[in-house]
Amino acid sequence: MKQVLQNMANGETDLVEAPAPSVKYRHVLIETSKSLISAGTERSLVDFGKGSFLSKARQQPEKVKMVLDKAKTEGALATYDAVKSKLNTPLPLGYSNVGVVKSVNSDSTKFSVGDRVLSNGPHSEVVCVPQNLCAKVPDNVSDEEAVFAVVGSIGLQGVRLISPSLGESIVVIGAGLIGLITIQLLVANGCRVMAIDFDEKKLELARQFGASTCNPSKGEDPVNVATQFSSGNGVDGVIITASTKSNAPVSQAARMSRKRGRIVLVGVTGLELNRSEFYEKELSFQVSCSYGPGRYDEEYELKGNDYPLGFVRWTEQRNFEAVLQLMSSSRLNVKPLITHRFALEDAKNAYETLSSDHSTLGILLDYERNSKDRFISNVLLKDDYMPLADTPSVGFVGAGNYASRVLIPAFKDAGANLHTISTAGGVNGVIHGKKAGFAYATSDTESLIANPLINTVVIATQHNTHAKFVVNALSAGKHTFVEKPLALNKEELISINSVLEHSSDKPLLMVGFNRRFSPHIKKMKSLLSSTSSPKTMILTMNAGSIPAEHWTQDPQIGGGRIIGEACHYIDLARFLAGSAISTVNAACVGNTSSNEITDDKATITITFEDGSLATIHYFANGASSFPKERIEVFSEGRILQLDNFRKLKGFNWNGFTKMNLWRQDKGQLACASAFLDAVQGKSGSPIPKHELFEVAEATIEAAEQLRHQN
Repeated sequence: MKQVLQNMANGETDLVEAPAPSVKYRHVLIETSKSLISAGTERSLVDFGKGSFLSKARQQPEKVKMVLDKAKTEGALATYDAVKSKLNTPLPLGYSNVGVVKSVNSDSTKFSVGDRVLSNGPHSEVVCVPQNLCAKVPDNVSDEEAVFAVVGSIGLQGVRLISPSLGESIVVIGAGLIGLITIQLLVANGCRVMAIDFDEKKLELARQFGASTCNPSKGEDPVNVATQFSSGNGVDGVIITASTKSNAPVSQAARMSRKRGRIVLVGVTGLELNRSEFYEKELSFQVSCSYGPGRYDEEYELKGNDYPLGFVRWTEQRNFEAVLQLMSSSRLNVKPLITHRFALEDAKNAYETLSSDHSTLGILLDYERNSKDRFISNVLLKDDYMPLADTPSVGFVGAGNYASRVLIPAFKDAGANLHTISTAGGVNGVIHGKKAGFAYATSDTESLIANPLINTVVIATQHNTHAKFVVNALSAGKHTFVEKPLALNKEELISINSVLEHSSDKPLLMVGFNRRFSPHIKKMKSLLSSTSSPKTMILTMNAGSIPAEHWTQDPQIGGGRIIGEACHYIDLARFLAGSAISTVNAACVGNTSSNEITDDKATITITFEDGSLATIHYFANGASSFPKERIEVFSEGRILQLDNFRKLKGFNWNGFTKMNLWRQDKGQLACASAFLDAVQGKSGSPIPKHELFEVAEATIEAAEQLRHQN
């Protein structure tokens, strides 16, 4: 299939060939017929991408602070690499799509194969969209009309928030695509409407839709015109759909409003509010969130859990349906808003038009029907791929942030033959597969695992899939490297162990506990080898807070942060102790109204058979300016202290005082190299099997103890 992507580093738009996505649970697979380029949102993205690095920084001051904090703790070079990687990752464009359902995956859905539907899918021949972000298209609404419904729902949500009543006077500032739809919705609601814009052609359309107009470019003063429009009373409400850095629209909205008037921001403007303009009139000001209730709620959008209609009358999906019904009843006319039509293959020219012609409104992309290549699951990325003899042939499952930025480059630098990369969505595999030099990209993980040309599988997917893929890969006789954790529960561990025990191929299993391979940890291990008495260790991870709704916090998906991340430190303590784990005890902060999540603010105490003791602090409530990781080992009157895998200090160690690196090194490359050497028979397993399972069992035990405390 073909999909439109934009490079955020330089603003270039590209049409790539990618494997068709596989359908996810509570999602709908759609073959696209039309998609709409959003003149406002997508022009902003393209302009942002074309801007300089300094320009990007100025537009995102909050991101600049995050970058500076990261540089303080992890170093300038590591931070630069992370920012560069982020900007060089292309972004899928588009969010208004119409097509035909080809597959559904749900135990309860409104949709069936063959339904014609609207969705917020990107510009792609095939899209996989959550079922709550789709709506059936009425028979008398054409594809060209229906594709405007997602954008229309943005305007509709703004109208709902301003709560207009019959006969009220409402001003719409910005007569662009969303503004012109908003005008029609207000007129259909029985309101008197005035539109403000600098483009006379757009204002002519506004007049056709029943609005009065004001054009500041002709010297007309918006506040004076609005005052006359409201018979001197001030308007009842203002909806701002303009996109500008200026504060003027908000100030004008306040000055033209009546006492206790309402202002809703749908677009993007400067927000330096003048208190007196709002205070004296007791104005209300609200920012509208996209399509309506449910937006950015993972339970609603990704997991498909709907809100009860009796309690939440209008959701994203119901707003989609409402806009489509207005089109069906001829109360919303979007045909005059179509200014350009392009074939998908001509998408680059479509975006050049978007950037150069600011009078554009609705730009439609048309998709060739019955394309034979739409549903292919494997795509060739490298015509001249030549595998190196006697080198592991690797298939990667997953291409998320860590896999693409750290793990794939580590395996590449370690000399692996990168054969195939698999992602459920298809396009991420193409993006990162091309960059790394993979031969193929696929959305069919089963075919990757079964491929006889691949002898090694790397798993870097969401945590709840790890055990399943590990079992499948080991059962197929593949050497398997899984990014932590190995499993989320003891049942999964048992199933993995059973496969290993009964496998005749004796494939190698490795978990990505990279920290034990870092140069600093190797140095610590070497120094500690001269000690014979028990060691005491304090390992502190200043993890930082993440939202409670993030997938890693979900016990069923991410397993929680102890299983998902603190497992690194349990393995590290096991490695430094050099002795088997005896006991595990965990405690977390109390459950209060300020602590929605408690088990990511915890202490884990581990004893070892040789008498050593490790205390692991995993804290999500610290400061980002403090080192993220600190490891301290006390032994025989001496101390080793490591900060952020950059600076190691020795206290009272003969012949050793410090070991500093210019760049943070957590051992990812050395970890991948050790695994590949073992695959080739050059060395034994980098981490013995019994240690992998011992650490996994200890981690699961700690997580279970924490869950039962509150």
